[in-house]
Amino acid sequence: MTVTTPQPRMTIPAPSPSLRPAAPDMAEDAGWLELTDAVREAGQYTTRAEAERVTRIVLSALGGHVTGDERVALVQALPREAGRAIASQIPAPHPLTAREFVESVATRIEGSTPATARWDVSSVLSVLSEQLGEPLTTRVLAQLPPGYALLFGRADLAATA
Repeated sequence: MTVTTPQPRMTIPAPSPSLRPAAPDMAEDAGWLELTDAVREAGQYTTRAEAERVTRIVLSALGGHVTGDERVALVQALPREAGRAIASQIPAPHPLTAREFVESVATRIEGSTPATARWDVSSVLSVLSEQLGEPLTTRVLAQLPPGYALLFGRADLAATA
C-alpha cells in the first residue's frame, strides 16, 4: 500500500496589469482602428462599425485573388485583423475582372448595388494602397486583371490595343 503525504499548496500571484505584455495586442488593435478609421473617412461612413464591416468584406474578397509572395507580403504589411481577413480565403480558381469583383462584393453587402459596392471597394482599396505603399501596391496590381488600378485609387495606365 502506498501512502502519500499531502504537500502544501503554493499560490502563485497573477501578474499585475502593469506587468502584462499588452503592447502587441494594443498595437494591433490600434493598427486595425487606424485602417478602419481611414476607410470610414474615405467612404464617409457614419459609424466605425459600418466601416469595419465593409473593410472585412472587401479584404475577404481580395484575399481570394492575391496569391504567392504578394499575398504573404500583403498579410505582413497589414494589421493582424486585416491580414486574417485576407489569409483566411481560399484562392479563387480564376481571377475575376474588376467589374466581376465589384459585383461579387455587392452580393456580400446587404442592400448593395453595383454602384454602392464600387464605392465600398474603392474606399477600402484606396486606403489599402496608401498603407501598402507604391511598390507592394504595384506588385498586387500586377497579379490582378486590368481595371483594378482604378479601384485602388490609381490611374489605369494599361496600354490599349
